[in-house]
Amino acid sequence: MQKRDRKSVTLVLGGVRSGKSHWAQALAENFERVAYVATAQARDQEMDAKIRRHQADRPAHWQTLEEPLELAQVLIDNGEKFNLMLVDCLTVFVSNLIEADMTDATSMERRLDALLEALRLVPVAVVLVSNEVGSGVVPPYPAGRVYRDALGELNQRVAAIADNVVLMVAGLPLVLKGSIGVRP
Repeated sequence: MQKRDRKSVTLVLGGVRSGKSHWAQALAENFERVAYVATAQARDQEMDAKIRRHQADRPAHWQTLEEPLELAQVLIDNGEKFNLMLVDCLTVFVSNLIEADMTDATSMERRLDALLEALRLVPVAVVLVSNEVGSGVVPPYPAGRVYRDALGELNQRVAAIADNVVLMVAGLPLVLKGSIGVRP
């Protein structure tokens, strides 16, 4: 994102607590009109606390858009209103899709395809946060493997069309693709 008015797609990957959300938010602070697109739903106390922590960390002037399933539509419908849309996170988005579309794999694939098309079309810079799941152990149960595979494949597909891909390790950004001209 070398120019603040340039449409670009940036994927920020990392493990749990690697600093990916914090780094993506710091990057977004370089933009005037920011939408924070939240995919999480407060289904238990732990998730509720995490959501509240993320809300407290964001600048008050950012607009929050909450959407667990129809991410493509949110990007398309709101892209012209902002300079940057920060999606946090694809990890939870894929989990939501699997839960919603457990018996219909084609429905999930349609939503993922729609997201990729939206990223190509939306007239605004987009930063997407996602967990890197390829470095972990193989889950011992089938649902965990389905989830790991779906997220890993989405990460690859987003990275292929992204202008920039950053891997966060211990709070430090490693640029894998492109260049991040604006540093947080």
